Amino acid sequence: MTLRIYNTLTRQKEAFKPIDSKHVKMYVCGPTVYDSAHLGNARPVVVFDVLYRLLTHLYPKVTYARNITDVDDKIIKAAKKNNESIDTLTKRTTDKYHQDMAALNALSPDIEPRATQHIQQMIDIIKILIDKGHAYAAEGHVLFSVKTDPNYGTLSGFDKDQIISGARVEVAPYKNDPEDFILWKPSTDAMPGWESPWGVGRPGWHIECSAMAKAYLGETFDIHGGGIDLVFPHHENEIAQSSCCNDGKKLANYWMHNGHLGVNGEKMSKSLGNFFTVSEKLSEIPGEVIRYVLLATHYRQPLDWTGDVAGQAKNILDKFYNALDGNERQVVDINSGLLESLQDDLNIPLALSHLHELVSEIHKTGDADQKNKLQNELRVSANLLGLLYQDPHQWFKSAQGQAIEAGEIETLIQQRRQARADKDFALADKIRDELTAKGVVLLDSSDGTAWRYK
Repeated sequence: MTLRIYNTLTRQKEAFKPIDSKHVKMYVCGPTVYDSAHLGNARPVVVFDVLYRLLTHLYPKVTYARNITDVDDKIIKAAKKNNESIDTLTKRTTDKYHQDMAALNALSPDIEPRATQHIQQMIDIIKILIDKGHAYAAEGHVLFSVKTDPNYGTLSGFDKDQIISGARVEVAPYKNDPEDFILWKPSTDAMPGWESPWGVGRPGWHIECSAMAKAYLGETFDIHGGGIDLVFPHHENEIAQSSCCNDGKKLANYWMHNGHLGVNGEKMSKSLGNFFTVSEKLSEIPGEVIRYVLLATHYRQPLDWTGDVAGQAKNILDKFYNALDGNERQVVDINSGLLESLQDDLNIPLALSHLHELVSEIHKTGDADQKNKLQNELRVSANLLGLLYQDPHQWFKSAQGQAIEAGEIETLIQQRRQARADKDFALADKIRDELTAKGVVLLDSSDGTAWRYK
């Protein structure tokens, strides 16, 4: 089956045809590191992590770039508020971002460029845009002239009147037209700044991704991804400045966007008190549970974190891990139904249904060899989604927050054995109940008592 993805640029599902069938290139917008990542930030990471895994399975080589925005007015404001240096803030929040995403079992990108390390590339692009008449300098700023790009608005579907009336533009006296956007802006002594032909300043947000993507993936690459909120203005502006710089060449052939994340039917926001960071959720539930919740709704649809969605996901993962108990590793193919689901515009909910089918088959079969094969098929298929990567015993131990270790379990089993020998069945039952409450299942047989984590 051919991989098909929904292309925001054309508003339809298309067969994926890479520029080079031996080397697929993908760029996804990363975090602005001024604060801890929230659940909405985590959704594109997890979604495009699955796409990365799928592409790696289908093609010989994949280069995945995801940037770090470490120069931004939000960062300047947060550092001042926290009374810390910008370097201290960005290092701390970047390290925390890496920890949080690793806890969700998201693979690291092949390239993780930082904006502050690519200032010269940004200046070079701005110079070209000025030379070609697509940008102009004014009062220490450099702005992109939207009216010089006849294709502006193709991605978002907005025309210039909509852009102006939508108020997502900064109205300033130094602009030739209200819709023009900033490529470079001046910095005071209290702000980060770099020497440029237009004075000491810093880049605008949009030019950063254009420069970093070009530096590592070339003028045109295969896939550009991010959240739906980035379609306008960020991705629209990226396309404009990159295309005009590179003689009309496309920035990316396919644009993919994941839907918003809400909480109980409302947009997640601090003012409503429903704003959750990844770290906060990780203190309550395992990272794999968060990952499952983020994958259970089709990536293009809005996702609502509501009710006991985490508890439901935990129960499903318990069921999956329980089906893996006792299997011996062997090489098997990924489930064909699951693979076809992912190749159909990353239909992860349908792919998950194939995992449920495998679990049912595992419980139905009475053939030991067939059961082991199915268990391995479940494991490798789930791994393509970044799931079921833990040892089942460890999953049940860590997922239930058990403090009980193997040595303590063996001691309690010995005490139970002695209690039964002494015909103190009340004590024996009490010990079993205690172990059960801590997620330990006892398996009595004529050979003695074995145990496993639930």
